[in-house]
Amino acid sequence: MSIQNPLRLLNLAGKSLLTDEALTISTLEYLPIELFPPLFMEAFCGRHRKTLKALVQAWPFVRLPLGGLMQTPHLGTLQAVLDGLDVLLTQKDHPRKCKLRVLDLRNTGQDFWRMWSGSSVHVSSSSSMVPMAEDGSRIEKPLAPFEVFTELHLKERTMNEFLTYLLKWVEERDPFIHLCCKKMKIVSFPMDNIMNVLSMVQLDCIQELHVNCTWHLSTLAMIAPLLGQMSNVQKLFVSHIHLPDPEEWDEQHIVKITSQFLRLHHLQDLHLESPFYLEGCLDQMLRCLMKPLDNLSITCCLLKDSDLTHLSQSPNISQLKSLNLSGVTMTYSSPELLPALLEKVSATLQELYLEQSGIRDSHLEAILPALSHCFQLTSFSLRGNLLSMPIMEKMLRHTSELPSLSRELYPVLQESFSSQGILQPGRLAQCRTELLEILKDLGRPRTIWICFTPCPHCGDNTFYHPEPIMYGGNIPA
Repeated sequence: MSIQNPLRLLNLAGKSLLTDEALTISTLEYLPIELFPPLFMEAFCGRHRKTLKALVQAWPFVRLPLGGLMQTPHLGTLQAVLDGLDVLLTQKDHPRKCKLRVLDLRNTGQDFWRMWSGSSVHVSSSSSMVPMAEDGSRIEKPLAPFEVFTELHLKERTMNEFLTYLLKWVEERDPFIHLCCKKMKIVSFPMDNIMNVLSMVQLDCIQELHVNCTWHLSTLAMIAPLLGQMSNVQKLFVSHIHLPDPEEWDEQHIVKITSQFLRLHHLQDLHLESPFYLEGCLDQMLRCLMKPLDNLSITCCLLKDSDLTHLSQSPNISQLKSLNLSGVTMTYSSPELLPALLEKVSATLQELYLEQSGIRDSHLEAILPALSHCFQLTSFSLRGNLLSMPIMEKMLRHTSELPSLSRELYPVLQESFSSQGILQPGRLAQCRTELLEILKDLGRPRTIWICFTPCPHCGDNTFYHPEPIMYGGNIPA
């Protein structure tokens, strides 16, 4: 007779216990700790709400990673778990076995459940996933607020019933519950709802924030102080702010926004799309940065020469790994500004994106010496610019000694178009042949991608697959 896997036996025990739900609930205090995870999984799959509620009250781990079991949010399960927490919150003395202090609704904790189901031998090293040692004085100590972790994606005009129920529950139990969110996305969500949600979240817990809303400058300035309270934010993405009317423009709005960066001591990645409010005053934001950035993206806006000068002189960009200035028009900027910026970041830069930036041959030629010093560069894109074959050949030769460069995206060259800006397939084929000959002449395996979109003449984003030109080796993923 074969000996069954002990974890499989635990699963069978969990199923067996649920055949008499009332008896199981009455004996939870005496069940071995090892039975709790498989029993919880069985109760979760079978929607045994009474058992779920009781299991929460006796949970012998610090953290309950409920989100790791839910493919999609399930309101009934949430209600059962929160009902169990309500019992704990109202009890003067917690059950001796119960150690629960964190409810995690994020899509995490799968290792914990797999470990107890027997489908994985990996054991989470988190101390919150193993039983705590008994502490006789635990009841005597004041308990910190209970923590509920979730990721918030506010993208509808009204919140779904799962999030609505959770937020109402948290609000009614303040200050005994801390709602913690490490990653938050706000997409076209009503301002009143945004302010209400932010009032319930522990703002210093947020580490990554995405905002994509068509706000006026005054609205951004109004919400900016809340951004300043997100003192642990590491990644910040802000896009699609309305271009203000001249009558709305107020220098105090700019100061109120940029000054918040003084409070963001952990900021590493900053991505600003369409930040029209920074034209001519980028230096105000740069002065407020508290540490060198890893990644900087300022796209789809106008910057003055003074802005590019301040950017190249800022000590907080000297360690950049990624720089994206796509959609920032360089056509009329002084030719020495972009080279100075690249020289500043050449020692650390790994990714450079200058798409649809109005870059012409003269601009590209000016940056070639600095570009050839970016020895860490892995990705480089010039899509959407109008370049000629001669400057393309110079660029390929200058970058041929960059050891890590593996992803290169370039526009269809101007020789491929008619004088009216119409793509000529025959001319395109000839350009591709010439580029392949250049790669062969350089003598090392290399793949470049010629991108049809966006069109360097009209900016049309009609989708075409980029076409690789490859000499030796394999096409990179």
